[in-house]
Amino acid sequence: MRILSLVILALTLMTRPILAQDISNYTLENGLEVLVIEDHRAPVVVQMVWYRAGAADEARGVSGVAHFLEHLLFKATDDLESGEFSDTVAANGGSDNAFTSKDYTGYYQRIAADRLELVMTMEADRMRDLRLSVDDIATERDVILEERNMRTENDPSALFSEQRNAAQYMNHPYGIPIIGWKHEMEKLSLEDALAFYRRYYAPNNAILVVAGDVLPADVLALAKKHYGPLAPTVDLPKRSRTLEPPHLAERRLAYADPRVSQPYVIRTYLAPERNSGAQKQAAVLTMLSELLGGNGQTSVLGRKLQFEQQKAIYTSAFYSGMSLDQTTFGLVMVPSEGVDLAEGEALLDTAVAEFIEEGVDAEQFARIKMQLRASLIYERDDVQALANMYGAALTSGLTVKDVQDWPEILKDVTADEVIEAAAMLLDKKQAVTGWLTKPDAVAEVSQ
Repeated sequence: MRILSLVILALTLMTRPILAQDISNYTLENGLEVLVIEDHRAPVVVQMVWYRAGAADEARGVSGVAHFLEHLLFKATDDLESGEFSDTVAANGGSDNAFTSKDYTGYYQRIAADRLELVMTMEADRMRDLRLSVDDIATERDVILEERNMRTENDPSALFSEQRNAAQYMNHPYGIPIIGWKHEMEKLSLEDALAFYRRYYAPNNAILVVAGDVLPADVLALAKKHYGPLAPTVDLPKRSRTLEPPHLAERRLAYADPRVSQPYVIRTYLAPERNSGAQKQAAVLTMLSELLGGNGQTSVLGRKLQFEQQKAIYTSAFYSGMSLDQTTFGLVMVPSEGVDLAEGEALLDTAVAEFIEEGVDAEQFARIKMQLRASLIYERDDVQALANMYGAALTSGLTVKDVQDWPEILKDVTADEVIEAAAMLLDKKQAVTGWLTKPDAVAEVSQ
């Protein structure tokens, strides 16, 4: 009976449309976009403000300033003392935080629904009325430098990732780390932070997402009251980045570090991102990544290299199309003991080539489609995950309709489309191949 129930559930997930949430969308006169996602199951609300400005929008020479400013936004404003924002949220039983990406910066609070106006008042205050001092700059600059030391300088895998990423993007700012290059972070100034703030932190460059136990009319009224009076940036520049030139040669690198405990090989390819009204390529690549390496026990790479040949202890394929500009598709192989990186890379290449030659296993393809569809349904059961999904999409050039169309686009991907897309993995001119290893295990990386 249990097996029958699972089969019925799988068939239901495959055939039933994923219903759209109760979503309302507005734009205030000053340009602020407002998105309201209703969920009345619990008296809780999440407020998020997303700015269309991330690390890839920084000027040359001030890498890390977007993330630096994220820290500084918890300092004083016209109406709040430094640190008062988070203290007030906590005192009212809520939580708050912020994050910086390549394409956006976001701030959020999760709190009881009847406290929405409180957090909206404070969030609107720091959108335009931040008050920074030279002391704030010195203190918080030390904080982000220590963060870099802990997360990057002390982690050989993170240092390796930075070097690979810089090789992947020869001209586009995606090749610059979000946290910044250390030598540029050390020089970030009050003027640098204020220039980024004044340029990008404005209602006409922001999206307000409110999700939870709210009514759209009430949220709109509060947004007009607190965000509506804020002046837009009149000369807000159109988002425009330097373009990546054609890649004509494969790039390879080896990073050796005595702290490495587990060597591995990784290859990343330039790949198209999800684009508004044209998400099919991204959907195909999403399916390809799941087939090749989404699950170690059932994926193509996992079955061949980890279980049949027992030449790897871990394999993976990854792709995220949520990106304003060209993204990457990646393959990872961690060799078993006694298998060096050269052999591991060769085995990885062979497994991919065999997959393209043999085609997609129909049963596995159907199972992955069902699993992806189920994950999208479960994601809609978390109000904060929903707010995140829509905020990230809208700041990455997508629309509400694109997000709602995505499950059906994934469902319609065919096996032939997946194999056709997989051919890109044979073109190493678009790829960066990297080896992470110990100093005494470095071999000739050019082949």
